[in-house]
Amino acid sequence: MVLLSVVSLFVFGLRIGIDFKGGALVEVVYKTNRPAQSDLDAVFKALDFGSVLIQPTGELGYIVKSLDLNEAQHSLLLKTLSQDGKSPLEEKNFNSIGPSVGRELTRKAIIAIVLVSLAIILFIAFAFRKISRPVSSWKYGLMAIVSLLHDVIIPIGLFSILSRFYGAEVDTLFVVAVLTILGLSVSDTIVIFDRIRENLRNKTGNSFGDTVGKSLDQSYMRSIFTSLTVIIVLLSLFFFGPESTKYFALMLTAGMFFGTYSSIFLASPLLVLVEEWQNKK
Repeated sequence: MVLLSVVSLFVFGLRIGIDFKGGALVEVVYKTNRPAQSDLDAVFKALDFGSVLIQPTGELGYIVKSLDLNEAQHSLLLKTLSQDGKSPLEEKNFNSIGPSVGRELTRKAIIAIVLVSLAIILFIAFAFRKISRPVSSWKYGLMAIVSLLHDVIIPIGLFSILSRFYGAEVDTLFVVAVLTILGLSVSDTIVIFDRIRENLRNKTGNSFGDTVGKSLDQSYMRSIFTSLTVIIVLLSLFFFGPESTKYFALMLTAGMFFGTYSSIFLASPLLVLVEEWQNKK
């Protein structure tokens, strides 16, 4: 799955939203019938309006994303959407973000993700500092980060497919989703690591691998049920929530699913591999 996600990222890429590249967002709601999206696309193409993305929202609305607009262009866009007044509408929202603001948001988003990753390593190393054998505490943090990369890459790969075929864009909600996945996934991993720590203290198991196996037996159902509860809520948000949060909910659902998988089948087994590798040295 990780390989497929990486391939998807390289092939399809990600559609960067106006939050990061700058541009304008207009949300309108029609008072009667909503014009066909294909008709509006054709009109905007004929007007040479630049890159315009039209997305349906609700039963009577559209969200329109474009390059940055001046007042005259904004008025022309609304006039075009209303089909010269034939389809009365109400403008619900208008946001314009300059390129410099977009670059600043990009910088802050990258810094946030890097700082969160470093904080996770430091926290786990500190929390497990009393465990130095057979695997050092900082290696617990490193294995957690490896599993987190797995948890994040797959949802991002899924998002690249959504970008290619459904016009999903990388915006601030995307960054929030990535940070949330990091937090939720590492929480699940720490629960299992903590069980391993307790069993090491109690000298449960004949070997480190045996201890890890017993720890997983004791905690995997808890992890699954906890994640399943969150996934049910996220699926409810996806199916019944507003249009603007659908991709956010879908990303979190994928992150929770693969995060639970990696906590059980990746992070802990990696600790065993590290321990076996150390013994061979």
